[in-house]
Amino acid sequence: MTLNLLSYNIQRGGVGREAHLASVIRECDADLVVLQEATRPGIVELLAHETGMSRWGARPGHSLAFMSRVAISHHEWHRPHGARHPFLEIVPEGTDLRVFGLHLSAVHSNWTERRRMRELRATLKSIERHQQGFHVLTGDFNTLAPGELLDARLLPPRLRALLWLGGGRVRYETIKIMLDARYLDAYRALQPLDKGFTFPTWSPHVRLDFVFLPERFADRLEDCRVVREGDPLLARASDHFPLRARLKTA
Repeated sequence: MTLNLLSYNIQRGGVGREAHLASVIRECDADLVVLQEATRPGIVELLAHETGMSRWGARPGHSLAFMSRVAISHHEWHRPHGARHPFLEIVPEGTDLRVFGLHLSAVHSNWTERRRMRELRATLKSIERHQQGFHVLTGDFNTLAPGELLDARLLPPRLRALLWLGGGRVRYETIKIMLDARYLDAYRALQPLDKGFTFPTWSPHVRLDFVFLPERFADRLEDCRVVREGDPLLARASDHFPLRARLKTA
């Protein structure tokens, strides 16, 4: 069995952009969609209806939500100590796959990078009982991978000022935690030369959205790509491009 997984930050609940978002999600032809900034359950329900997904889950004020065209045997939000957003656990029925949706703290600074590291370590600690099985962590990590650079000139003035107040250069180490734990960066594994920028849609210059799976399950990964083309509404639907992965499940 193959499952198409989509991670998509819909920006501030998707308010006023429901039709655009539905169009983009339909074009992506996903089986399971993990949403970030999906703080309005009514909008998630509407998007699920408009995209033909009969299962969905969302909570008021929670960033993480999901929609699915396949049956879901279990879903649950978990909030590790110190995390800004609860992470979301989703188990598609009839598969050996467990999906964890994440949304780590935002803003480019050394202080927020340390916070993201704490959040991620707390999440990995919370899911360690599942780490021998096939699982995926996906979402908006709000950080850069090792070797990827931030062009501070492209940041809004307010965020540029915060960056310089914090020393002018961020030591990005959050993704290294995943790599050191022997997780595979799905996009980079299959697209080693493409920059893979996912944000912002009007001037892409950073890769903030990721799919990770344990290295020992690398053969389960069939494809991973940033959806940057195919729908003229992409740039108007959200400030993030969707990230889609195709996975083999048992």
